[in-house]
Amino acid sequence: MINKFVEKMGWKIYMLVSKIISSIIEIILISSLPFIWWLISAKKKENFFNWIGLKKIENKKTTLINTIIISLVFMTVSILTLYLIKDIETATSEFKGLGISALLPALIYAIFNTSLPEEIFFRGFLLKRLSNKFGFRVANVIQSIIFGLLHGIMFFSLVGIVKAMIIILLTGIVAYAMGYVNEKKANGSILPSWIIHALSNIFASIIAMFSII
Repeated sequence: MINKFVEKMGWKIYMLVSKIISSIIEIILISSLPFIWWLISAKKKENFFNWIGLKKIENKKTTLINTIIISLVFMTVSILTLYLIKDIETATSEFKGLGISALLPALIYAIFNTSLPEEIFFRGFLLKRLSNKFGFRVANVIQSIIFGLLHGIMFFSLVGIVKAMIIILLTGIVAYAMGYVNEKKANGSILPSWIIHALSNIFASIIAMFSII
């Protein structure tokens, strides 16, 4: 009995530590290209965190309303997406059926392992750099298409073209909305989209943890 408890606790600690380590590695790897770009082109103009959008939110009330609305939409998209791929292994599958015991690793995964590096790259780096070249509207469409493709193309061979296209479309629409609220409501801060993205991932992790779908 005691051995089983120790073994179970050891496994939980291992999962937590592995998520922390993988999050640190992921953030460093994803941030390396933006950081090098900043060193070359913008170091003398502003600090890296402002340049990438990791700064305080302006127009807090308006931004909060938009963030809540988009978060609810993203959670709905998560439900639809998880239903379409319910028989397929995903990033949250490792939490499946673990219940509340997986909460801390799931939170680390949701907040730092996926949403932060993806927001740094897509809304913090790609959208802002493309906006300087093509203007916001074109840039936002481009980053949302790439974001949608990244999240859907891997499922082409697993769920078929139609379901994969639905996933691409839904995630692309949310990506567009996140880019909009960052740039047009929060003065370029990526904190709103990070919050939205993290909440959606937490929601998806909880669904896996309690085997809801």
